Amino acid sequence: MTKKSYTYKDAGVDIDAGNDLVESIKPAAASTRRSGCNADLGGFGALFDLKAAGFKDPILVSGTDGVGTKLKIATEYNKHDTIGIDLVAMCVNDLIVQGAEPLFFLDYFATGHLCVDAGRDIIGGIAEGCRRSNAALIGGETAEMPGMYKDGDYDLAGFCVGAAERENLLSGDEVSEGDVVLGLASSGVHSNGFSLVRQLKELSGISYDDPCPFDRSKTLGEALLEPTKIYVKSTLKVLKTGAVNGISHITGGGFVENIPRILPKGVAVHVDASIWKLPAVFNWLKDMGNITAQEMAKTFNCGIGLVVIVKASQAEEAKALFEQEGEVVYKVGTVKRKTPDEPKCTVTGGAGAWSYDKAWQAISEAK
Repeated sequence: MTKKSYTYKDAGVDIDAGNDLVESIKPAAASTRRSGCNADLGGFGALFDLKAAGFKDPILVSGTDGVGTKLKIATEYNKHDTIGIDLVAMCVNDLIVQGAEPLFFLDYFATGHLCVDAGRDIIGGIAEGCRRSNAALIGGETAEMPGMYKDGDYDLAGFCVGAAERENLLSGDEVSEGDVVLGLASSGVHSNGFSLVRQLKELSGISYDDPCPFDRSKTLGEALLEPTKIYVKSTLKVLKTGAVNGISHITGGGFVENIPRILPKGVAVHVDASIWKLPAVFNWLKDMGNITAQEMAKTFNCGIGLVVIVKASQAEEAKALFEQEGEVVYKVGTVKRKTPDEPKCTVTGGAGAWSYDKAWQAISEAK
């Protein structure tokens, strides 16, 4: 009896499919070229020239993130062309809060069995996110791991490096009493809270293919997969005015966990949640799960994806410039002197479903 000669493909790993994917995504990567980087794929490492990018005394700023269980919606709905935008957004929005310009991005894509078409859509979305943030897609890793993931399942992680001139780094130390708090509208749920979103979807009995109950122009799957807003280009323009004293990316934890991370001692932020309208997706989630306003704010961005704290004398200028760049902007609060027992972020609100009462102030734990 002739003994079988086993191959890597017999074990579930198709090297040829991996090579086909690399070839198919090269045009997408090339479309992200920027000064300092040629964005070619295929080498063992990638180079970036900070001097060619125009920096004189740069500080590198890096960040890594994933997309969480929003991936499950992409796999179950079989739509993969926007999830890569989310991946890039979660990384580059964290860089911009420190005043850093994103320079290059690398991804890690792991799956049980490589489907070239889905992989091309995923990487295409990553390239689109890089174009929206002017970051070069400089490289990545595709790992086919049978036995670790079921067929059709995959995971994504991203790593981004940016830079800022040393004198322009944002730490939040300049935030002071009287500053104005601007809130930039989110595009939806973004990439936080999807374990709860998926649970509520199951409770609703609605399929991802069904018409969306809060936006009849889309299916539920399309609405929930709306990609995370990327704030890089608009924020970089406003940063050049010198108006900005601090920025906070509103992800999991909402206002009261994210804003205090950038505040110096002695000041607190007061946010008025009646200034903006709670987007329809959040009303649907709130009603479907009978979720309290407090729980909503701890889990979701509730319509504000980025908070920018600006000098009062330049608040109108900053707001106008953001709006010129296509952002929807609200004056959501002010910076005030902090009393000893006061939380660093207090949120109050008006009437209706979207409001905070005194109990919310009491559970604001960041002091």
